[in-house]
Amino acid sequence: MKFSLIATAALLTLSAPAFAGDAEKGEKEFKKCKACHAIIADDGTEIVKGGKTGPNLYGVIGRAAGTTDFKNGDSLVAAGAAGVVWDEANLVAYLADPKAFLIEATGDAAAKSKMSFKLSKGGEDLAAYLASVVPAAN
Repeated sequence: MKFSLIATAALLTLSAPAFAGDAEKGEKEFKKCKACHAIIADDGTEIVKGGKTGPNLYGVIGRAAGTTDFKNGDSLVAAGAAGVVWDEANLVAYLADPKAFLIEATGDAAAKSKMSFKLSKGGEDLAAYLASVVPAAN
């Protein structure tokens, strides 16, 4: 299963233009997410005021899954331990079906996600927006 996930991630990376979303549209799409998620910069600047039932999504692209100070579910932590690092392609896959993504990422048929919401369309745009909201490179 892990090989399948790695192969899928590699294939998705090679076909990155297919996942090129529109960050401006994604910013609007984020309205669906802010009931549970906020975007707060490391210095405390509130980029998007939102809920606290989900982790802060500032800098999510490039971060290992399940590694925030938020109380992540065991399956998300296991995905991070298995090497899942959020990029636009795998974030789109996760948003479309969080449970299926975690089953594939962990190889655990009992894997589950605390995120019950599925984003059937607009995931590419949302991922592009979240990729644009990252810490400045040093």
